[in-house]
Amino acid sequence: MDELAAHAAALAARHPRDARLRRVGVSRAGTPLWLLSVGRGTRQVLVVAGPHANEPVGGATALRLAERALADPRLTEGADATWNLLLCLDPDGLRRNEGWLTGPYSLGRHFRHFFRPGFLEQPEWLPDGAAAAALPETRALLRLQDELKPFFQCSLHGVDVGGGFVELTRDLPGLDRRMAYAAARLGIPRELGAYDTLYWPVLGPAVYRIPPPRRRDLAAAITEAAVESTWYHPHRHGTVTAVVEAPMWGVAAVEDGSPPADRDAALRAVSGALRHDTRVLEDLLARVRPRLPGTPEADRLLAPVDDYLLVCPGLADAWDPGTADPGRPLPPLSTAHLTALRIAGRRIAVRTAGLLHQLVTGAEHDPAGALPELDALIDRWCAAFRDDCQARWIPVARQVEYQARVVLAAFELAGRPPRPTRSGEPDWGTQAAVPMHRE
Repeated sequence: MDELAAHAAALAARHPRDARLRRVGVSRAGTPLWLLSVGRGTRQVLVVAGPHANEPVGGATALRLAERALADPRLTEGADATWNLLLCLDPDGLRRNEGWLTGPYSLGRHFRHFFRPGFLEQPEWLPDGAAAAALPETRALLRLQDELKPFFQCSLHGVDVGGGFVELTRDLPGLDRRMAYAAARLGIPRELGAYDTLYWPVLGPAVYRIPPPRRRDLAAAITEAAVESTWYHPHRHGTVTAVVEAPMWGVAAVEDGSPPADRDAALRAVSGALRHDTRVLEDLLARVRPRLPGTPEADRLLAPVDDYLLVCPGLADAWDPGTADPGRPLPPLSTAHLTALRIAGRRIAVRTAGLLHQLVTGAEHDPAGALPELDALIDRWCAAFRDDCQARWIPVARQVEYQARVVLAAFELAGRPPRPTRSGEPDWGTQAAVPMHRE
């Protein structure tokens, strides 16, 4: 976090006429929220990095976008635009991930040091509406949105294991082809069946339409994200929001659109594994929780554990052909969908195990004898990502470049008048110039 702020300050010092850095709020722990603005145009762009604590690539992408905007006047003067880049929305959470941020980048290291706060402490969400926003980070973002009234807002997210995809509040025809070109050039798999967009409209390969917000119970809010949020808050100003997801460990099978050999058998396997893993984790939590100190630190780690274990039974039932709600049937599923569901179930389990691991190690003793079991679970589940899913690390530079290219494509398309039909963009092609994970 400090490095991001220092780079931004140096950039603003080198370009005093075209770049400004200002504090737009503070976090719960008093960390400044920094906004880097580039350009002097009347049309405002707002880019939000670091909305989730465990998704750090957006900060580097924000700096890359600032450099591009300073180097290319077509992005500022030519478009009458000002780029406003919020360097990190959750700096306190980002600091809690520093145990893996400096590398080496392995799945085991990542999940043992993983942190993401409970749903109610994630600053993009508005579970009780904007007027009742409790987090200072959320209030700062809402003020910024209402001040700027951006025509285009972009929220920079990251996928720990899987592929890249985009979620939009309004269709941007042509974005899917530009995204496919960028992904192919950089060796980034596109997630054609992202699990949290399972029931959302598909605007193009790996591009999804965010449904209008509605009040839902907490479990649905955690898993579906179609609730009141800062994504939709500036909609009243005519803003189109793009949520750009970039993967850290890529899985090629998430872009396999072929029909599965046995859909129901695969769904039963995914649901059964999630139910089994949930029972194992609930038993471990029952042994660990009574021995934990009643401190704010322990509570902070327990909140996401409780959230994850809350949603697991409902997810397993929704994915299981034998228990799925007949009033809400699953959409047609490809191999990509089933791969994404398999990853999602395992992700919930290994994240929960990683948080429990931190709770036990933070207590400096393990009277429940849980640590060896947690280590074994994390190792086994990470090995499944590597060996069964063929998850491979994507170098940070590629993650950043991919995300920046998708943002720039969405910015250009958002600046055009909406059209009722698909755009006449040329065929950008999908031939990979750089084989995936050559490094």
